[in-house]
Amino acid sequence: MSRKPLSPEQIKALHDGLVIPAQPLALTEERKLDEKHQRALTRYYIAAGAGGVAVGVHSTQFEIREPQHNLYEPVLRLAAEEVDRAGLDRPFIKVAGICGPTEQALREVDIAVRLGYDAGLVSMGGLKEWTEEQHLERIRAVAEKMPVIGFYLQPSVGGRIFSYDFWRQLADIDGVVAIKMAPFNRYQTIDVVRAVASSSRSDEIALYTGNDDNIVNDLLTTYRFTIGGKKVEKKIVGGLLGHWCVWTKKAVELLEEVKQVRDSATISSEWLTRNIEVTETNAAFFDPAHNFAGCIPGIHEVLRRQGLMKGTWCLNPHEVMSPGQSEEIDRMYREYPHLNDDDFVREHLNEWLAD
Repeated sequence: MSRKPLSPEQIKALHDGLVIPAQPLALTEERKLDEKHQRALTRYYIAAGAGGVAVGVHSTQFEIREPQHNLYEPVLRLAAEEVDRAGLDRPFIKVAGICGPTEQALREVDIAVRLGYDAGLVSMGGLKEWTEEQHLERIRAVAEKMPVIGFYLQPSVGGRIFSYDFWRQLADIDGVVAIKMAPFNRYQTIDVVRAVASSSRSDEIALYTGNDDNIVNDLLTTYRFTIGGKKVEKKIVGGLLGHWCVWTKKAVELLEEVKQVRDSATISSEWLTRNIEVTETNAAFFDPAHNFAGCIPGIHEVLRRQGLMKGTWCLNPHEVMSPGQSEEIDRMYREYPHLNDDDFVREHLNEWLAD
């Protein structure tokens, strides 16, 4: 199978910057796939103006791959069907989460490609004994079959720390079209940006934030390095975020505002305040107070309140909201009412839930 590249329109959109929500998994109380609400989520993201959707990723629950659930392909298929059904006249990128050792990863790639996915977000989680070179070989194997989005995942949720040299070599892999940075760490984020800026493929790789603790600042910052005696600039242009799978309409509006000001010589300090507002809402959703234990049920709770999900159930029955987390979400609604898109969802929910 040879790699099908992104279209010129998709490449342009990817580099201009997109909102790509990481899609959660809608379940019934019996912890079975809730197809109606799963479809509604994709319809919501499309209607909100998202430029893509990532499915089969952490927010979709890694347990979908376990034999007793066997939901990886069904969930990817539902999202692909809804994107196709929408008949969009704008670029939209379907991203499939790719996990596991090379053999498993390539099986998932085959499923994603067959279902019409455009790129694979390759997780390095769960392979902590692997060397950096083994990880690179795995990514090269995936990149032969589909465009790759690299992924720096924070250690607290299964990732690991990689060296600057690792990212420098990854940037040189033909077929890597973007990198999502989610180490929740400024030093490690700089490593990735500098590595990409140092590569001859720098202009071919779009950088996306996954740093839920610094979303707005990431999107506003110009990184500048001296490489080979020349000043090289690189920006983080968009986000591929679990945080953006809720209140998505407002996330789209936020990114469009950022695009209007990010090239300005001066940027209002008000943006620093907005960064804190977004970060605090993320803290309520993702539960860093309890080492992110309630991160998936937290986003489920927001979607449940809006009617986009029936409940907060996860495939793992022990994965539940943390004590006080619901009250923190209440507080976010009171403190930052301008950040939610409840009115937009209320206006369209019935059509998204229709057969």
